[in-house]
Amino acid sequence: MIDLKTLLRGAPASDDITIEHEKFDGPTLAVSDLKVDFWTGKEWFGAVRGIDFTLGKGEVLAIVGESGSGKSTAAMAMLGLLPQNARVTGSIALRGNELVGAKPSVVRGVRGNDVAMIFQEPMTALNPVYTIGFQISEVIRSHRNVTPKAALARAIELLTMVEIPDPQTRVDSYPHQLSGGQRQRAMIAMALANEPGLLIADEPTTALDVTVQAEILELMRDLRDRIDAGILLITHDMGVVADIADRVMVMKDGQVVESGPATQVFASPRDPYTVKLLDSVPHLGEHLETFADENPEQVAPEDRGTVDADTATSRSGESGKSDTRVLEMRDTIIEYPGRGSSSGFRAVDGVSLHINASEVLGLVGESGSGKSTIGRAVVGLLPPVGGEMEVVGESMIKPDNARLRRIRDDVAIVFQDPGSSLNPRFPIGESIGEPLRLKRKMRGDALNKRVEELLEAVSLSTSMRNRYPHELSGGQRQRVGIARALALEPKLLVADEPTSALDVSVQATVLELFASLQREYGFACLFISHDLAVVEQVSDRIAVMHHGKLVEVGTTDQVLNHPQDDYTKRLLAAVPVPDPTAQRSKREERLAAGA
Repeated sequence: MIDLKTLLRGAPASDDITIEHEKFDGPTLAVSDLKVDFWTGKEWFGAVRGIDFTLGKGEVLAIVGESGSGKSTAAMAMLGLLPQNARVTGSIALRGNELVGAKPSVVRGVRGNDVAMIFQEPMTALNPVYTIGFQISEVIRSHRNVTPKAALARAIELLTMVEIPDPQTRVDSYPHQLSGGQRQRAMIAMALANEPGLLIADEPTTALDVTVQAEILELMRDLRDRIDAGILLITHDMGVVADIADRVMVMKDGQVVESGPATQVFASPRDPYTVKLLDSVPHLGEHLETFADENPEQVAPEDRGTVDADTATSRSGESGKSDTRVLEMRDTIIEYPGRGSSSGFRAVDGVSLHINASEVLGLVGESGSGKSTIGRAVVGLLPPVGGEMEVVGESMIKPDNARLRRIRDDVAIVFQDPGSSLNPRFPIGESIGEPLRLKRKMRGDALNKRVEELLEAVSLSTSMRNRYPHELSGGQRQRVGIARALALEPKLLVADEPTSALDVSVQATVLELFASLQREYGFACLFISHDLAVVEQVSDRIAVMHHGKLVEVGTTDQVLNHPQDDYTKRLLAAVPVPDPTAQRSKREERLAAGA
């Protein structure tokens, strides 16, 4: 059996890779009357209903809209990646070459070379049986006549560009050995490998913390400026749109409802749906200000912007929090085991924190800082190797199966990547009902009724219960994961980026739902997120992780308005503002300061 590592590194060195593309004077992309229909078994369903747009060289066009509006479907049509039950009509001209109806060999020739895509869910887009270094090298060698060693050197260079720690080692890692944010960065590195003339970025910063997000956006700007690449940005993050987009196209129900320059759409939106979308965008600092305005008797005028710990806890709707601990960590150490003779990787190093009953603790930090590792340990998916950890009164140090079953009766998790956490062979109704069937022994009408209640609670139609995960959008799959986690009414919910795949309007609905359920059932929550505006909205306290260590913890107000650690200050400085003019000024100030 050939060792891929030996094959790649044992080949003779070659000259540096030179990347050149043919010159073209017209628009990078011209889409005319694009329609995408899906055959449902009885009739054709129109997912994209005749959209028109052009994308010039060096231009960034952002397509925004709620999940299911047709954004990603339109992008998949451009790459010929739709399933067999799809019908595509109209015109998609890439640098003058028609892609609708083109031969498969033609489409394969442009994929990864003239056009590349950053997919929304990297865990399902990356091949689990190959290292990320091999997969990036494969993209390069598919379009360039270079040696394996030169391709691997380029892969390491790309991983360095997207700031994956220790790229010389991580190039040999498999996708499951990387954090969600690191997988996203590996996907971005793969897309940038051949410096395509058109980059389709489908939620490119979903799993990234704000500091890395800022660096990735700078990479995309560099690609645009250096080779005049056109960028088609599909996102629900209006801060990212304000940061990089030249024009904005708003989609709803497969149609374009508004289009125009970014400054115009943000400043004076014309369509009611656009207005609703922008009103749903969370603004950092807005939640504490709203609390102060609505509760003037609790916050003196001179203390506006400074909410004390007792006041902060009342945001959950309770007069006070219970002292009962549902999570207690004392000098906890968590490691990932090494392969072969290599040593293990210490992901969490001596962390001490706690969560009381009915309390929401927001956990923030860059990808790879150990946030999700703590979440996995809490639900028993990764055992601590040092210190102490107690979950709902049970020790997590070397737990037996009986103890784990008791813990999992009271603890649930919403995973970061819904595409890989849902069983692809189960309809979503069955996935939601499985915990109830196994743990509560529900059957028949009672089970069906509860499944439909949970679907409605997360703003999904009950008619979707018979659909499979691949038939839903990324945001819809995330809502299914939330419904499944809430099925058993847990005492402690671990929410790992639960709103990262949701558009802002649905995100606002889900966060309101979360607050309502938290008040009604009183469950505690470890809320893991890179979105500080979302964390502010739901959390009583915030803990900040950096390189496996806890660098700061305090009330939401203390951490956001009076940060003590330099890393926390950098996080706050990098948060994008959903206003193109203000964001441009903030970015220039940050770059001038070297942040």
